[in-house]
Amino acid sequence: MISPRERERILDLVRREVIPAIGCTEPVAVALCAARAAELLGAEPERIEVRLSANMLKNAMGVGIPGTGMIGLPIAVALGATIGRSEYGLEVLRDVTPEAVERGRILIDERRIAIVLETDSPEVLYIAATLTGGGHTATAVIAGGHTRFVRLVRDGETLFDATGGGSDAAQTDEAELSLARVWEFATTAPLDELRFILETRRLNRAAAERSLAGAYGHEVGRTLRRERERAVMGDSIFARILSCTSAACDARMAGAPIPVMSNSGSGNQGIAATLPVVVYAEETGADEERTVRALMLSHLTVIYIKQSLGRLSALCGCVVAATGSSCGIAYLMGGGYPQIVAAVKNMIANLTGMICDGAKPSCAMKLASGVSTAVLSAMMAMDGHCVTPVEGIIEEDVDKCIRNLTSIGRDSMRETDRLVLHIMTHKS
Repeated sequence: MISPRERERILDLVRREVIPAIGCTEPVAVALCAARAAELLGAEPERIEVRLSANMLKNAMGVGIPGTGMIGLPIAVALGATIGRSEYGLEVLRDVTPEAVERGRILIDERRIAIVLETDSPEVLYIAATLTGGGHTATAVIAGGHTRFVRLVRDGETLFDATGGGSDAAQTDEAELSLARVWEFATTAPLDELRFILETRRLNRAAAERSLAGAYGHEVGRTLRRERERAVMGDSIFARILSCTSAACDARMAGAPIPVMSNSGSGNQGIAATLPVVVYAEETGADEERTVRALMLSHLTVIYIKQSLGRLSALCGCVVAATGSSCGIAYLMGGGYPQIVAAVKNMIANLTGMICDGAKPSCAMKLASGVSTAVLSAMMAMDGHCVTPVEGIIEEDVDKCIRNLTSIGRDSMRETDRLVLHIMTHKS
């Protein structure tokens, strides 16, 4: 039985991890770091140096920056340092204007921005922005979380230092979770305490609808709604789940200035944890309570898995997010805890090993793959089919299955991560 105090800790965890974001969270986090350094500097930046961990560099290279029509880190850094406001968090670039973009272009063209691979930090998520100007120097450092400042320095004076505060995974939260506790919380906590999760539906549904009305990225969402594709896929709940989810990702990865609700520092994870559940609930006439509890189950499952995986890894985040939405869909299908366990095991048996090769427009295709597996895994679970402990990395204990997934993504795929980054940075 979850105590009221523990329930409040879990609620605080969800409120911290499920937050609005505009643009891909990796370049936005870099912009946030530059913005805080600029605030410390208190003068016009003349020179900007940003040092990034390999995973940050990989995830920020090929994605559109909101409101700019441009791709990649330099413009994100320039805008963060000139018009960004750190109080906005992951919406740091909400005030972008054409004039600000032109000013950023000048900084880039004049080669005032340097982006360097950081090789000394043990953190997978690491950003250090150093700005000089007006005879002053200021540095801001983010590590372990997209908005977690660990060091602030101005003119050699350390103003704040929280380095050595623990690893990425350890910083997620002190609340101890298991899949059983996630299930108990989502299905028994007072409904009024959970209703805030409906904001994920509003924001992410709006992003999908705006994308479907325009032309963004590879148009995966719109492709699934065309007559030729409907002749193949049918006009089904399944097709609408794939279309809606991938559409929101299309717009986001293309750099549309559209806010989405993120999960554990990733907008795509927030989208994939939300929209499959939302569409299934709408299409099957689920009442508000079941919708709220399904969304909470999905999002909290993602948070739980990310606690041991870490913020960034070689494993594509859609694997984790789709596992959450598979749980939510299974719940909406009438499943109990045994079916949720089966859905998670089916997901891990299928998608483990999908690589992350950076944030980019084609992420919408990966979300479609993850979500299609989520629906299949839930349906199999409801029909009594579950991958067994004699198969591959699946064990009887579902939490051990999750640890197997996260240890592969966090530890065993490190060499994969290095090779992916090498390929990405050495294209002819």
